Amino acid sequence: MRALTVSAHGGLEQLQVVADLRIPALDSPTSVRVRMHAVALNHLDLFVLRGLPGMSLSPNWVVCADGAGVVDAVGEAVQTFAPGDRVMINPGISDRTCSFCLAGEQSLCENFRLLGEQLPGTAAELVVVPAANLRIVPPAVSWEHAAAFSLATLTAWRVVVTRARLQPGETMLIWGIGGGVAIAALQIAKRIGARVWVTSGSDAKLAGARELGADETFNHRTGDVVRDIRERTGRRGVHVVLDDVGEATWERSLRVLGRGGRLVTCGATSGPMVQTDVRKLFWHQWTIMGSTMGNDRELDAVVQALGEGALIVLRLRDD
Repeated sequence: MRALTVSAHGGLEQLQVVADLRIPALDSPTSVRVRMHAVALNHLDLFVLRGLPGMSLSPNWVVCADGAGVVDAVGEAVQTFAPGDRVMINPGISDRTCSFCLAGEQSLCENFRLLGEQLPGTAAELVVVPAANLRIVPPAVSWEHAAAFSLATLTAWRVVVTRARLQPGETMLIWGIGGGVAIAALQIAKRIGARVWVTSGSDAKLAGARELGADETFNHRTGDVVRDIRERTGRRGVHVVLDDVGEATWERSLRVLGRGGRLVTCGATSGPMVQTDVRKLFWHQWTIMGSTMGNDRELDAVVQALGEGALIVLRLRDD
């Protein structure tokens, strides 16, 4: 079996295609083997390549978290899928037995793992995953869009709907429009009926965001986002901030957050260490929360929205 692998941390030069990997067998009655048709690249995959704290690679480690393909074989207990079904993969694997899983919160599983990080990834001809981590690809959705959908959109849904509890008429600021989570969050927030403000260092990406419904756009490279937002809100600030950038934007995220506001983070692309003035935290009664991936109900919701055409898979480019 062929796969895209790494055997040591580093840059893209560490990637190599190997052709002699063992074909994975079904490892439980509830497992499904998928013949992959498309695989997507996420920031997570680049972080894994460079190296994450506490992570060590075994030789010929298969990369990538997201993907879609056709069911090749099913375990004896699987009744929801059959060979030939077009499926997309949710890369967050939970044990289905801990107290969080039994309460329906699979992404809080005590043994939660991600394909491509703690488990071999999807960039292989054949991949075995639990049946619970698959969903049928809606008929009109291409392989490429199905492959790029799950991780980013599921993460965005949980951020906006479950964690931030964004309400119609509220204002949400999204840093760094252009990537998968940010674009999905923009679409979900507009679907709720909120006002969505976004930032980017690219005017072309900001123009694309306006086409997707962004109400206000800010170039954080050429302008002063904090000053502009405080002016436009009469110094009241916004209700919700989505910050998956981390070190580079954290202080500004708090400065534009209104009283009683909610800041949600699901990433740290610029660095993981941030500082917060705890006096402002309690005085303004902010809520700061983390979020990652999502549960089964949230996955069902985003796949339904994809099939209805309410969400599109898109990455904004500079030109």
